[in-house]
Amino acid sequence: MKGLVINIFLVGPMGAGKSTIGRLLSTELDLPFYDSDKVIEERAGANIPWIFDVEGEVGFRERETQAIADLTAQDNIILATGGGAVLKPENRKYLSERGSVIYLKTSVELQIERTRRDKNRPLLQTEDPTRVLQKLMDIRDPLYMDVCDHVVTTDKRNPKLVVSEICRVLDI
Repeated sequence: MKGLVINIFLVGPMGAGKSTIGRLLSTELDLPFYDSDKVIEERAGANIPWIFDVEGEVGFRERETQAIADLTAQDNIILATGGGAVLKPENRKYLSERGSVIYLKTSVELQIERTRRDKNRPLLQTEDPTRVLQKLMDIRDPLYMDVCDHVVTTDKRNPKLVVSEICRVLDI
């Protein structure tokens, strides 16, 4: 294992389990874990809803691209990205060129179940979050598929089983 670089980047929609799976992978592989949304909040000194309110989605996406550029430049890390990170071509380039990308796929129904009480998701503060999530999935799913090396479904699965599957498909 000496000299081998292991970078695992998790992409997928909100509520797919990227942060949960990332933390478990980090423990399993003894590698540092980063959540790009948390890094953005730490750097900004503010939470994501505040960034969206003050800078709009454009400002947030600029911060996200800088965070992803910096984080993916490191070696031997686990990174959970925000659901919209794949929207910018440069983010997809950083992710695909600098590590193994795992698309954690989940259904819109499970996204609703997992995110319904989370007030830290600006895009879901709407009358019809199901419609919003379906629209986001329609736009983003092809981008997740384009950037990923492997697809792992998380619907109704124990996170430890998902981690085992990721390790198996990456042969680590």
